[in-house]
Amino acid sequence: MTRLASLIVSIVLLVAPAMAQVPAQWRAEFPKTDFDTASVDLSEIMSGGPPRDGIPAIWEPAFIDAADETRIPDREPVMTYEVEGEVARAYPIRYLMWHEIVNDVVGGAPIAVTFCPLCNSAMIFDARIDGERHTFGVSGKLRHSDMVMYDRETESWWQQATGEGIVGQHTGRVLTMLPGWMESWDEFITRNPDGLVMDEPEWRRAYGSNPYVGYDTSTRPFLYQGEDPPHGISPLARVVRVENRAWTFERLRAEEEIREAGVVLSWTPGQASALDSRNIAQGREVGTVRVRDEQGRDLPHDIPFAFAFHALFPGGEWMLAD
Repeated sequence: MTRLASLIVSIVLLVAPAMAQVPAQWRAEFPKTDFDTASVDLSEIMSGGPPRDGIPAIWEPAFIDAADETRIPDREPVMTYEVEGEVARAYPIRYLMWHEIVNDVVGGAPIAVTFCPLCNSAMIFDARIDGERHTFGVSGKLRHSDMVMYDRETESWWQQATGEGIVGQHTGRVLTMLPGWMESWDEFITRNPDGLVMDEPEWRRAYGSNPYVGYDTSTRPFLYQGEDPPHGISPLARVVRVENRAWTFERLRAEEEIREAGVVLSWTPGQASALDSRNIAQGREVGTVRVRDEQGRDLPHDIPFAFAFHALFPGGEWMLAD
């Protein structure tokens, strides 16, 4: 065998195991995805059960006047998006529970409204990459029990809880997170009587019900194989994440307002947990968190479970009481 032939054989032997790490089903589902480009170990990604689009994202949401909405009880949570100069919009969790992503355009700017029930991560992203609109779907995959999204334009994979591209052409890119928050329907409509609310999608789903009954009081997250959070914090305890810092719900509920690190966090009662009882509106009290800067401007934030913050922000800072 010549030296060149030997070198080619060696390269093939080195590449083959890496290629074998990508399941054939992944390549069949995502023929455009560049699996040779990734920022994470692909072994950390697993099937959550449904295939690609088995949980169907919403591509063209319809809206109705909030004053005409009669199906949503007062305590039910919605994701709120308020932009100056635009009519405020509410995206009910009763729909996001079953669709997880809503692709929308507000004031000419494309956005992606996302919710991962398994880690309670609810965020709104600017859906532009290099100025071009991207639309997002549910891959059916999980990493650290968090939804892996994909964009339809390049079929790159994205970690929902961080907004980071982790596989494919957009690996390393990070979506811009926008100020949005989860609050009760009563809070939204009281503040925005002339607002808009996403209408019920035309899918056969048990809207208003929670398929993860008792999940946020469980002892262990679904399909999570990582370590527990530090400081004795329960894996499924809610935390408030602002960038790479996290405050526990327990502390915020006790103090009701916290001013630290240039951030003002406040808590008020009135919102039901979406991940407690079968009927979302009957969920136990979790209350509403608002996160603002010292000038009173709303800040991007998330309210994930503690395990998700620990796993996906391993260098994050825990803001504990003195």
